[in-house]
Amino acid sequence: MDKRVTRTTAETRPDGHAVVAGAGIGGLLAARVLTETFGRVTVIDRDGLPGHGVPRRGIPQGHHAHGLLSRGSEILEDLFPGLTADLVAAGATLCDIQNDVRWYNDGRRLRPAPSRLRGINVSRPGLEASLLSRVAALPGVTILERREVVEPITGAGGAVTGVRLAGPGHEPEDLPADLVVNATGRGNRGTEWLRRLGYEPAPEERVDSRLVYVSREYRRRPGDADFVSIIVGHTASVPRGGVALSGEGDRWLVTLFGMGDDVPPVDPDGYHRFAARLPVPDLHHLLEHLEPLTAPRLMRIPVSIRRRYERLDRFPEGYLVFGDALCQFNPSYGQGMTVAACEAAALRECLADGSAGLARRFFERAARIIDVPWDMSVGGDLRFPSVEGPRTPRTRLLNRYISRLHVAAEADPVVGNAFLSVANLQAPPQRLMSPGVLARVLRPRAGRATVEPRLTAEERIPA
Repeated sequence: MDKRVTRTTAETRPDGHAVVAGAGIGGLLAARVLTETFGRVTVIDRDGLPGHGVPRRGIPQGHHAHGLLSRGSEILEDLFPGLTADLVAAGATLCDIQNDVRWYNDGRRLRPAPSRLRGINVSRPGLEASLLSRVAALPGVTILERREVVEPITGAGGAVTGVRLAGPGHEPEDLPADLVVNATGRGNRGTEWLRRLGYEPAPEERVDSRLVYVSREYRRRPGDADFVSIIVGHTASVPRGGVALSGEGDRWLVTLFGMGDDVPPVDPDGYHRFAARLPVPDLHHLLEHLEPLTAPRLMRIPVSIRRRYERLDRFPEGYLVFGDALCQFNPSYGQGMTVAACEAAALRECLADGSAGLARRFFERAARIIDVPWDMSVGGDLRFPSVEGPRTPRTRLLNRYISRLHVAAEADPVVGNAFLSVANLQAPPQRLMSPGVLARVLRPRAGRATVEPRLTAEERIPA
């Protein structure tokens, strides 16, 4: 089965109007899909939106490393043909995720080998600026900056019929809409909005990893490294990690992270000393000969929250929740942007089936998309004693198995490819338990064949 996003024929509404609250990655992807159904789409953000790739106030995480997984890269290229080439022309770097990236999991280096997993190293602000320019150029799209959605408004029958806007220098006004999408990110007020409309809020699942990021930019020169990125995962015994991504502007973006009280300092000398205490020395060795361009910048990562809208019995028609407003992940696993891309593909297919029961159908599909990355990140977080949460026998068993898998992946690129395929949302977790992979993990042998396994139609996962 072809893994590309399937184009569908939507029930078009040339006179229809959709409003998207939030112009981050998720909001822009939702807006792109909505243009296939609605004649007008208005995207609203309380920030001024820069036309070039610089971090903005409403996206403080833009200063830090982001990952666009292989599945996310595929979907974005489908939604915006030519995007990849334009990003590369602007300085982003393409990579084979298994062969060109140096991976360390549990302190063990995953063996590199050529693969079909493709990634793009691009900064969050650079990607957002590129998407914004493309969405703004689409027919029927309006971008409203420095305006804020105060709340949805409802009409007869309780359906959402628009939004109430406010903003500096503007009188409050009501903007009618046939569909409102809440893509306001981690700080969204969706729970409060539902209560005002007379609905129960969605049940929530929370995990606090107590993660702290500190990032710094360095000048990139030819010959700095034999990899385009290095990713050093934190381990249960050494709860520190870091990444270095090569990208636009001939720069390395380096993000170090720690948990609890063991976090990277923001003074330059302390920052480098922290890098020397990572589970492996490679990233520290890279920093030793790089020229720093910025001061270290700190961010405390909010609690990971999954909002289970699919479990609600009542929900207003004409309203959807999307992206980080639906589920915000521990960012050290690099899943958020790709999950938003998968949700955009799912929304496209739901719209193709009409507007009746849209919220229920979308939330059910989004829940299936979120299940895999949520279980992976929560299971990973629960390896650490400082993280509170239920550690079921299943969680303990899976974590022990993944530890053995990382041992096997040091020597066996087929095992490494299976792990990366799941981590990049190209295959379901069951891939790691398939007979071929299971045998390689439980009975590792030197000299394994380096042929990359092909996924069967049953093993592939939908967008």
